[in-house]
Amino acid sequence: MDENQARTARTAAQIEQLRRLGWYHSIECADGTVIPGLQSIEHLKLRCEQFPIPRDLRGKRVLDIGAWDGWFSFEMERRGAAVVAVDSTPNKTFLQAREMLGSKVEYVVEDVCRLTPERLGYFDIVLFLGVLYHLKHPLLGLEKVCELATEMVCVESFVTDDGSDMAAPPRLEFYEKTELCGQFDNWFGPNVPALMAMCRTVGFARVQFESVLGDRAHVTCFRKWEPVENPEGAPPRLACVENSAFLDFSFSNRRDDYVSMWFETEASNLTTDDVFPRIGGFGSRAVSVRNSGGNGWHLNCKLPPGLGSGWHDVTLSVGRSALSNSLRIGIDVTDEPVEQGEPRLEIASLTDGKTWECNKVHGGTDSWVTVWVRGLPDGADRDNTVVRINGSEIAPHYISGPDKQGLRQINTPLPYGLQPRKYRLAVRAKTVHSQTVEFELV
Repeated sequence: MDENQARTARTAAQIEQLRRLGWYHSIECADGTVIPGLQSIEHLKLRCEQFPIPRDLRGKRVLDIGAWDGWFSFEMERRGAAVVAVDSTPNKTFLQAREMLGSKVEYVVEDVCRLTPERLGYFDIVLFLGVLYHLKHPLLGLEKVCELATEMVCVESFVTDDGSDMAAPPRLEFYEKTELCGQFDNWFGPNVPALMAMCRTVGFARVQFESVLGDRAHVTCFRKWEPVENPEGAPPRLACVENSAFLDFSFSNRRDDYVSMWFETEASNLTTDDVFPRIGGFGSRAVSVRNSGGNGWHLNCKLPPGLGSGWHDVTLSVGRSALSNSLRIGIDVTDEPVEQGEPRLEIASLTDGKTWECNKVHGGTDSWVTVWVRGLPDGADRDNTVVRINGSEIAPHYISGPDKQGLRQINTPLPYGLQPRKYRLAVRAKTVHSQTVEFELV
């Protein structure tokens, strides 16, 4: 008997036992009596202990996807969380258990790929236990889960290995029929490296392997980088943020957008393990990083799921450095100014940085825009002044001192790849901003 046949035989025995018991999860009632299920209270606690879930969850929101009879939902509620439980089909045993326990867990029947923050809101912790391999679209499901979480997601999945060889190539087995455990809705079997890679790919900043129990792997996924105490070394200088595919400043939640960041740093020999981009408060793991000449570097990372429409801060650290200067990108926004209120800076003129043609800039590999600005506050410099073009901000390369008319010159390189058309430009320095002017890229 091969391993698949053995799994199928075990599953048949479990299904028969489940039929007799009627419950998959054992449920401990308020009076201490236990409704016996296929999985004992001890085993359920063991599964829960594979993840770094705090004992005290007061003030937290938790989402339990694939709740079934609800033991994990009720355990999170017992720890003080406000809990929403989700299943793709209604489960009467969950409702019975909720009534017996006097629970306030909200119950939602919906497919995981149709869950949205607009409907459910956001959650500090998401439980995604025993669901992934049931999905026809596992990456889409994982990305939806990532979108709903603000701190941590606990992923448990069937795997084809024991996790002892993390250097093994990521592999994903596909089961067309009932090859896995005799069940028609078991579609995929990843090995542990594939499970880890899938979690990184959908937008989690950090993915932490916990354990394999039997044929189930446990992985904790974090939305943010670990904080660095006592930073070391000079912070990088972020120069520009653009869309990796379109080479422009357009970002949207409706696409699978990736972000390019251009930055300068004194560090050398950087890899994707050494750079830590942050967008809108979420970390995003770099998928590539390369030197662009001298101290210049370029990285690409995924636009983190779950960012709402509007303006979001972008920063970067390298190794154990402090954070870079901050730029902002607009997601699904129009071209209105970032700040509210009347402009306090005045753009007196805008020209090509080389030909000095007014309101017209020549594109190409070495394209520059120059603006003369009146009213820059004291202390305005390259680290706290930005040029905003349509839906993104660029750090200037040069800011002059004031001339006799009080005008200061700002020179800014334009990313290569911007399409010839009209663009809207404004300047922001500290907390003040200019009016918006228009120029044509030719």
